[in-house]
Amino acid sequence: MPTQLSSTTLSTAHKSPLERRDWIAGLDKGLGILEAFGDAHPRVTASQMGELVGMTRTAARRHLLTLAHLGYVATDGKLFWLTPRVLRLGQAFIESSRLARIVQPFLQRVTAGTQEIAYVSMMEGDDIVYVARNGPNRAMNTGFVLGARVPAHVTAAGLLLIALREQPSYEDWLRSGEIRTYTSHTIIAHEALRAEFLQIRQQDWAVSEQQLELSYRGVAVPLRDAKGTLMGALNVIMPMGQEKTADAVNRVLNVLRETAASLRNLI
Repeated sequence: MPTQLSSTTLSTAHKSPLERRDWIAGLDKGLGILEAFGDAHPRVTASQMGELVGMTRTAARRHLLTLAHLGYVATDGKLFWLTPRVLRLGQAFIESSRLARIVQPFLQRVTAGTQEIAYVSMMEGDDIVYVARNGPNRAMNTGFVLGARVPAHVTAAGLLLIALREQPSYEDWLRSGEIRTYTSHTIIAHEALRAEFLQIRQQDWAVSEQQLELSYRGVAVPLRDAKGTLMGALNVIMPMGQEKTADAVNRVLNVLRETAASLRNLI
């Protein structure tokens, strides 16, 4: 029987096992290098990249030079950094995603009905990614822009999508997820998160306040298709001001739920 590579074997895979004969190791390693860049590592040497992705310096340098040749990485001969070309990868998803295209007029409806910025969010690993957006630009954290990846536990959409998981359950996430503090309001205690997840499952919506950025609140409802499969989250993000939590939820929740219901037979 052909040897299979599980999703834990592949550094960038999140889906079903793959037969070894179908696995391209170089592609896996190249994508792993692209994903290793970030806030903590915006510019790295070949040696540093090798440490980040588990390669020798020589192997990491060859991959980096290949990516530089393709235009995804730039270098001064010592340091390497990403170029804007990598944005093509994310933009290709947004432009080709059926869900992202379908939801846009519905997000406009949410924005008109709530006067807040509306998003569709999807899980990717332990993060959420904003795949569609509508609403005015505000001076907010870059974590709220289209295409941004944000740790799931600090957003209403992320908490919702973790809580509503079937397999693996949120207990699996608690055992394996990285629970990082962003503000003094970030919930990190497992018991508090369990209580939050249980409440979300019971009410089928979520709210998160000041967990990623102070003075901002998010409210999210699930997006399900006609078969009831969870596809993502429909959410709004708003400045808190003097509005109480209950008043904010009452103001936006029905609009979110009605819009999600309208999308059910379309996605």
